Amino acid sequence: MSDTALRIATRKSPLALWQAEHVAQRLRDVNPGLRVELLPLSTRGDEVLDRSLAAIGGKGLFLKELEIALAEGRADLAVHSLKDVPAQLDAQFTLAAILARADCADAWVSNDFASLDELPRGARVGTSSLRRAAQLRARRPDIGVADLRGNVGTRLAKLDRGDYAAIILAVAGLQRMGYDTRIRARLAPPAWLPAPGQAAIAVETRAGDARVIEYVHVLDDAATRRTVGAERALNAALGGDCTMPLGAWCEAQRDGDLHLYGLLGDAHAGRVLRARARGDEPGALGHEVAQLLREQGADALLHR
Repeated sequence: MSDTALRIATRKSPLALWQAEHVAQRLRDVNPGLRVELLPLSTRGDEVLDRSLAAIGGKGLFLKELEIALAEGRADLAVHSLKDVPAQLDAQFTLAAILARADCADAWVSNDFASLDELPRGARVGTSSLRRAAQLRARRPDIGVADLRGNVGTRLAKLDRGDYAAIILAVAGLQRMGYDTRIRARLAPPAWLPAPGQAAIAVETRAGDARVIEYVHVLDDAATRRTVGAERALNAALGGDCTMPLGAWCEAQRDGDLHLYGLLGDAHAGRVLRARARGDEPGALGHEVAQLLREQGADALLHR
C-alpha cells in the first residue's frame, strides 16, 4: 500500500484541520503504509465573517469547495463537522463514515459568570447560531444576543477583550482544540438541545468510489450513525436547512429503542416548540417528531 495515497479535502480553520488530521491518523492506524495527505481549502463560509451564516446562504457554504474538489478528483474524501452537512447530499456524494460522537453539549464560556442564570439583565451573549439564540431568548428574554463569527480562537479572543459577557460554543470543539478549561458549564440535553449531528465527524466521498469507501468505512460507528440518523431525519422532514433554529438529540435506550428530542425556535422572539418520541427506526422517528412540531405550529416559524 505504500504507493497508495488518499487526499483529504478540509477547511483551513484550526478545528477543521484537527478533525481532518484525526481522520488521517485513524486511516493510517488501520492501514499500515497508507499515505494520507491533507488538501486545505478556503470556503465562502470561512471567508465572509461580517454577516451571519443565515444571511450568506447557510452552513452548506462550508462544504461547496470541498465537494468541488471531490468531484474534480483533486481529493478522495472530505472531512466535515456533521452538524454542517445538509440533511440531503447531492446524489454523487455519500457519507462513507460517521465517527463515534464526542460530547454533543454546548458550552457556556464566560470570564465573569458561571452560568446563564447568573448573567445580569442586559448582558451581551455571543453566538452565530439561530438555534442557540432561540434557546437563550426563551430562557433569558432580558439579555442581548449578538452575532459571533470566526474560528474558536477568534471567538475566545473577542470574549477576552470584553465584546461579550459570555459566548456559547460546542464542548467538543473546545476540547479538540485544548480549551477544556474555558468551559464554565455544559448546556446539555435534553433541557438544552444541540444541533443535529453535533460533535460527530463525517467523512464524505464520491458515491461510486468503492476503493475509497472501503478504506473509510472501517471508521464508521454504527451506534452514532443510528442516533444522528434520527436527528438528521428530523432536519430533513422540516426542510433540511442547516440554518433553521432546530435542536435535536437522540439517545439510544437499553432496550434498543431510540428516544428523539426535537426543538424548533424563533431566534428573535424566543418562542420555542418542543416534541419527543420513541421508536426503533431513525427515519420514521425523525418524521414523527417533525409532525409533532408541525402540530404545534412549526410551519409558521419556518416560513417567517
